[in-house]
Amino acid sequence: MAILGFIFLINSCSNKATSSSDDNGAKPQSMIPDAPKDDGQGVGRFKNVAVGTLDEKMATQGKLVFEAKCTACHNTTAIKKVGPGLKDVTQRRQPAWILNQITNPAEMIQKDPTAKELLGQYLTQMTFQDVTDDQARQILEFLRQNDNTGNEEAKK
Repeated sequence: MAILGFIFLINSCSNKATSSSDDNGAKPQSMIPDAPKDDGQGVGRFKNVAVGTLDEKMATQGKLVFEAKCTACHNTTAIKKVGPGLKDVTQRRQPAWILNQITNPAEMIQKDPTAKELLGQYLTQMTFQDVTDDQARQILEFLRQNDNTGNEEAKK
């Protein structure tokens, strides 16, 4: 009798545990939170950034900021340093994504699929370099300029 009671107890507990799952043990769709949609713009305050014609003055300022804050980890060529080489980054990523990565790298690595993929590839998380929004925009212009130049250094 005690054995039957024990079997009944085990069976009723296991039915409750699987009642919130389907036959293969997966949670029903209603219990899975919606994954954020990857719109290619990253995670942060920048969305739908229009860049227009290259601003040479801003690019010049961006080069100075890049040299001071980014060159320890990034090359302007395709050659990897600590992080990826940034040649043609403005052709691979949307302006908003680049700005969000520069100004919001910690949240990007947690929530953005592309940033997560880059972490898996380079095994180093980008750190925030105390870059203002204006400086980030200057860096973006410099990267745009770098991607549009025909010099041999940038082609590597």
